[in-house]
Amino acid sequence: MVNSLSKPPEESPVMLPTVPDNRDRILAAIDVGTNSIHMVIARIQPQIPAFTIVGREKATVRLGDFCKKTGELSAEAMDRAMVALRRCQEVAKSVNAEQTIAVATSAVREAPNGQAFLQRIEDELGLWVNLISGAEEARRIYLGVLSGMNFNNQPHVIVDIGGGSTELILGDGHEPRTLSSTKVGAVRLTAEHVTTDPISSSEYSELQVYIRGMLERSIEDLQAHLKPGERPRLVGTSGTIETLVALNAREKLGTVPAPLNGCELSLKDLKDWVNRLRKMNLAERLAVPGLSERRAEIILSGALILQEVMTQLKAESIVICERSLREGVIVDWMVAHGLIENRLRYQGSVRERSVIKTAQKYQVNLEHSQRVAEFALSLFDQTHGKLHAWGDEERVLLWAAAILHNSGHHVGHSSHHKHSYYLIRHAELLGFTEMEIETIANLARYHRKNPPKKRHETYRNLTSKRHRRVVEELYPLLRLAVALDRRQIGAVGSITCQFNLDPREMRLLLRPTQPNDPCELELWSLEVKKESFESGYGMKLTPILI
Repeated sequence: MVNSLSKPPEESPVMLPTVPDNRDRILAAIDVGTNSIHMVIARIQPQIPAFTIVGREKATVRLGDFCKKTGELSAEAMDRAMVALRRCQEVAKSVNAEQTIAVATSAVREAPNGQAFLQRIEDELGLWVNLISGAEEARRIYLGVLSGMNFNNQPHVIVDIGGGSTELILGDGHEPRTLSSTKVGAVRLTAEHVTTDPISSSEYSELQVYIRGMLERSIEDLQAHLKPGERPRLVGTSGTIETLVALNAREKLGTVPAPLNGCELSLKDLKDWVNRLRKMNLAERLAVPGLSERRAEIILSGALILQEVMTQLKAESIVICERSLREGVIVDWMVAHGLIENRLRYQGSVRERSVIKTAQKYQVNLEHSQRVAEFALSLFDQTHGKLHAWGDEERVLLWAAAILHNSGHHVGHSSHHKHSYYLIRHAELLGFTEMEIETIANLARYHRKNPPKKRHETYRNLTSKRHRRVVEELYPLLRLAVALDRRQIGAVGSITCQFNLDPREMRLLLRPTQPNDPCELELWSLEVKKESFESGYGMKLTPILI
């Protein structure tokens, strides 16, 4: 592992609009990737406002070296990752980081034992690692790049080549126009498509064709979002592109600029390097100054991905940005904690916007769903501290489930709650981790019919004990909320929860919107739905119309 904490590279603070706060804060952000585990230590200075990277950690652990028989993360790779993560924790503790945020990407997403590995990390290290989707990874990469570059309202394409996937993002400094994640990465391609050393002409040609085919859809979608006459500038992030830029600079300038931020690589120079690298065996690549052993193994596959992207986009050069996913995690955290305003207008509402967009996609009756969400949040707020102790994060998950609970009607009325689970689970909601999406999907799935049971596959997918408890304690509130708008006409105007501890009872007072409306169907539905509430909380529920 490389420890550059003692003498970090010089980096100018990035100016960000903020709300006043005079306290400097230290935050650690970890990216558990397919090839490497990276950590950055950031000093957040809200009064300027700015954040500066003051330290970096990196370990090449190769989680993407899957077991060939099972496709699972290998025991050796997981052990290497545990050592690296423990080291990251030690460094974060030594600088008094107030929080360590960790995300996992492609390799852990796809491995059958990925969730079990995350549970091992939590059990042994007490570190919660958030698994994020490809689209969410792309969104946070966009945030990270924008924290280090000014797009001046002009279109830019961000290319992030990882070990297991390549992210392509089109944006102009505001809401991203496209976010894509494609399963072509330097480690994945090398493991699955390269068996000769140096690579044979037939394997080289097959690899080129495969990359072109895999990237075609994402690039076509990206090009469809360009306005007539626009020629976007390409921005490269990640170790593969940085290595290629450094190799080229070392050869042409005799030195590698530090930092690499802003350095360019032309398509012509890239093609020259690809042609040279394809003729070298591993020993010859290792002899190239600046090419480490681990990078030498996978550099050709990574370079071919970049060459294909630049060729298809007709880009003559690409510029380096050293900020990416890890810095995006920091920006996302700062926005969530009110340390910066919505410089990017979509940031603060990305979750809400993504949920509403998904609801519209599946033709959800939004007026009904929004009433259900209001009731669910009212129940959540009024029972907080009495029946549960969940906070703002869980409140958002309940809201999202309420908005999307009927999305399954898009497939069919019968068992629509199960269809809702499937549609939500595969909707790639932005701003949420994979386990949060799993929680939303389960909450929606249990808004009717049977309660959560261990034999249900959907419930077993909640590998986090904490998120299982969220579902167990909040799904009864969603059921009551659905019952309160049974006729979907807004018959109930407001509700009040009154508690009687002896005996344990909660009276649910309903105020009708129309004074003469007896709300008979809503009261009947509450009687039917209240069993899960009473059994879950050990408290009698008495609905009363007032």
